[in-house]
Amino acid sequence: MDSRCVHVDEIRPVSAGTEGCAECLASGDSWVHLRMCLSCGHVGCCDSSRNRHATSHFRTTAHPIAASHEPGEDWAWCYADKLMLERA
Repeated sequence: MDSRCVHVDEIRPVSAGTEGCAECLASGDSWVHLRMCLSCGHVGCCDSSRNRHATSHFRTTAHPIAASHEPGEDWAWCYADKLMLERA
């Protein structure tokens, strides 16, 4: 992870809580891309999706870092520091 992010110590060994966006699955809605919270494993939809549940999860919980939950993508985003992080 990028050493400029001061929140990397909040990353936990997590597993995805759902196969898709938890809130969209519950409401029957759809999403564009998925992000997984690296503090708790919550899966939410990205900001290109109508509902932006991953960002909403950050605002509600203050869990700072979410990783792409898309096949072949290996990056994360720190909402608090507004930094893209490469995952090792």
